[in-house]
Amino acid sequence: MTKEFWNESFSKDTYVYGKQANKFVVERTEQLKEAKHIGCFAEGEGRNAVHLAKHGHQVTVFDQSEEGLAKAEQLAEEEGVHIETVQADLTKKEMDAGQFDAAVMVFGHVPKENQSFLIEQMIQSVKLRGYVLFEVYSEDQLTYGTGGPKDKHMLYSPEDVLYWIRDYKCLHFYYGEADRTEGERHTGVGHVIQALIRV
Repeated sequence: MTKEFWNESFSKDTYVYGKQANKFVVERTEQLKEAKHIGCFAEGEGRNAVHLAKHGHQVTVFDQSEEGLAKAEQLAEEEGVHIETVQADLTKKEMDAGQFDAAVMVFGHVPKENQSFLIEQMIQSVKLRGYVLFEVYSEDQLTYGTGGPKDKHMLYSPEDVLYWIRDYKCLHFYYGEADRTEGERHTGVGHVIQALIRV
């Protein structure tokens, strides 16, 4: 999905995915309490970043959409917190090593050929003993029709995810159904992959 696609999506007055943080991020926030500085990847309109900032974390947001980042900053201002925003194509941007205590991503829709790079860069961005947390739609989501890309090429397989995280301490892994009501794009039971690892 191109920057133009996301800029058009996020140019609406409403928040496409809502203003409330993803349920998995909320459930795991306590486990990230030691992480002073968190990088939020493919963060869109900022709902997860603002949630984490409200819990006292320093947050840096990465997304390719200027429209999304502007709305993330607006949401942060509404909620009385500060976030740093960085416009970047995460299928190409190499991250500085060890700059964060944790990295978070929710539904980063990128093509198959770019998925391993994105996860590797998230892992590289965190310090030793830092955390990486993400939730993505699995390929099985196509049969649910409750959100996400309509193209299997843009969805994730559990085998790939397990391979990418094989060298790290896995604190949580889940492959199955999850009920997500997030704005107009994610509504109802879907099929996800969740991971929380310690580097």
